Amino acid sequence: MAIAATGLAQPASAADIQSQQWYLSAMKVDELWRKSTGEGVKVAVIDSGVNPETSSLKGQVIPVGSSEAVGYKATEDFDGHGTTMAELIAGTGAGGGLKGLAPDAKIVPYRVAIQGQSEGERQKAPDLAEVIRVVADSDVKIINMSFGASFDDAEDLEAIKYAHSKGKLMFASTGNDAETKNLIGYPAAYPYVVGVAASDESGKVAKFSEHGNYVDLAAPGLNMPGWCDATFRSYCDKGGTSAATALTSASAALIWSAHPDWTANQVLASLIDTAGRDWARDDPSVYLGYGLIRPRKVLENSDFTPAEANTDPLARENATGVLDESGDPVTSSTAPSPQPSEETSGSQAQQPVASEKDASDNTTLWVALGAVAAVLVIGGGAFAVVRSRRGA
Repeated sequence: MAIAATGLAQPASAADIQSQQWYLSAMKVDELWRKSTGEGVKVAVIDSGVNPETSSLKGQVIPVGSSEAVGYKATEDFDGHGTTMAELIAGTGAGGGLKGLAPDAKIVPYRVAIQGQSEGERQKAPDLAEVIRVVADSDVKIINMSFGASFDDAEDLEAIKYAHSKGKLMFASTGNDAETKNLIGYPAAYPYVVGVAASDESGKVAKFSEHGNYVDLAAPGLNMPGWCDATFRSYCDKGGTSAATALTSASAALIWSAHPDWTANQVLASLIDTAGRDWARDDPSVYLGYGLIRPRKVLENSDFTPAEANTDPLARENATGVLDESGDPVTSSTAPSPQPSEETSGSQAQQPVASEKDASDNTTLWVALGAVAAVLVIGGGAFAVVRSRRGA
């Protein structure tokens, strides 16, 4: 795995970092938190590791134990990416650190092999499939995977199917290379994984956000604070589909905490049904999927009726699989060869635009500045194809 970042801005002190968390006020967290804070929900963060000693994460992280194979250095983040995702989800804001969208949720960290580690460290890190299976057998409800790969893996897919059978809700970033390659991103493109895109302040998809029929939801992903590096001394302006995925996982935690008897299908269906969009519900966008997440629309409605517990809200997408621009299924035999990874640049956005008919519930960015598109990329054979519209 590798982490790519672009547009790194000047470091920001922890003292004023919360003033840069525009998405919290945009999503009206004061109203959200009167309904739910994510209490009782555990979120697995599979990433570069999570530092549990930042001021915002003290008491928020439940390590799996370094003695377990999948727990290898899970609480040692050598990059800062995983810790940022954990804070976006469940940070308390203590000491001027990031406030998480679901501040009473708990984080269970896992560290997988990432480029930048020594070969020995990568060899010791657990396989993604192994981690997913362990999480599937735990009391974790949500799996956050703010990374992507340009290839599919049979063992990973089987592990994801197993986690789905155990009632887990899985979110993954779609990727940040739309301006260069727009590669299909896995695990986001796997069935039963919710692919999350990034949007800007006007509801437009971020220019770097990869698109295709595997995009299911969207969340804010521009100009978002995150740790600059593993020194954990300062935050920088960051963003990307990684951050958007973390906010979506946190939104699911808020809803699941308020409705602990709901299934993963019902939590996901509620996010889809209340998402902001200006296109037909049954014709999702290849850029923003079913629209921008608006968990407040679920939590504020005491009469909200959940979908059927056993009905998969993404059944059509999961059955169809990834399609190319001609509407044909993408397979390893039809996919182009892999190309070197390139960093994305800028924070501009393109159409389409998600509907925000309630202006007070705008879930998008106030000011679009240079963003860091941070994404974990798993090496290996690649699938790459440009899609123009979503298949039926």
